[in-house]
Amino acid sequence: MNAGYVRSLLGPRKKDSNKGDYGHVLVLAGSRGMSGAAVLCTHGALRSGAGLVSLGIPESQQEIITARLRPEAMTVILPERSGRLSSKAVAPVREYVEKRKVTSLAVGPGLGNDPEVYRLVKRLLSALTVPLVLDADGLNVIAKASKRKDLAVQDLLQAKAPLVVTPHPGEFSRLTGIPVSEIQKHRVELAVNFARANGIVCVLKGYHTVITDGYECFINTTGNPGMAAGGTGDVLTGIIAALAAQVKEPRLIHAAVAGVFLHGAAGDKAAREKTEISMLAGDIIEMLPYAFGKK
Repeated sequence: MNAGYVRSLLGPRKKDSNKGDYGHVLVLAGSRGMSGAAVLCTHGALRSGAGLVSLGIPESQQEIITARLRPEAMTVILPERSGRLSSKAVAPVREYVEKRKVTSLAVGPGLGNDPEVYRLVKRLLSALTVPLVLDADGLNVIAKASKRKDLAVQDLLQAKAPLVVTPHPGEFSRLTGIPVSEIQKHRVELAVNFARANGIVCVLKGYHTVITDGYECFINTTGNPGMAAGGTGDVLTGIIAALAAQVKEPRLIHAAVAGVFLHGAAGDKAAREKTEISMLAGDIIEMLPYAFGKK
């Protein structure tokens, strides 16, 4: 996995392109006190070439979140409960996906961790058929309610949507019941087995991030310790969702491979300019043009 391989996944844009050629990402993220996660994920998708990006948010958070969004992002006001998206949002989300030709979703960052968010995520997985990148609280609520046999998680097995999950070792531990210490010793083997057992793409984040669909497996070569900071995973979720409609061979593992590599390359540029200590998740977004230019 190197720059040449990633370049082969993302060919040059056609001269007669239009925004419909590069996908429409719907981000479902953010809640009261966690508006930053929604903004970072949305901006990650915007900077990664999606033709359109929409953000679904709780009505009570509209003013707070939209004040921080770039004007290129659209917003969708959805039903909520106590500042968090409600399971009643599933019907309007499904309608929006169909009417607005949404090609991928990014779900989870900052949604909150309670039974209502779990019901929302569970119903989305069974109601949608477009690719979905699941991260952060989207994974945490599934782990909390998980019925698991070996590495197979019932809610992931029942999903109709093609899935990419992007756990860090702690989230992977909650999903699998395996201690973090053991995960770190057997990262490749466990990620491959988990992806195969659930029929998904697994991105096990960390030093030398593992990307696998259970059959192919890639090890990332970009990134640095400065990326071990809040919000960087939210950015990655948006990047992968944006690339789902742009990879030349439309397989989710290729969107994940390209997304992880470019996210790390942008992080490396941010570390050179800001230092590993001082860089922020937002700096990675600002360095994405460099990463795409250098891929």
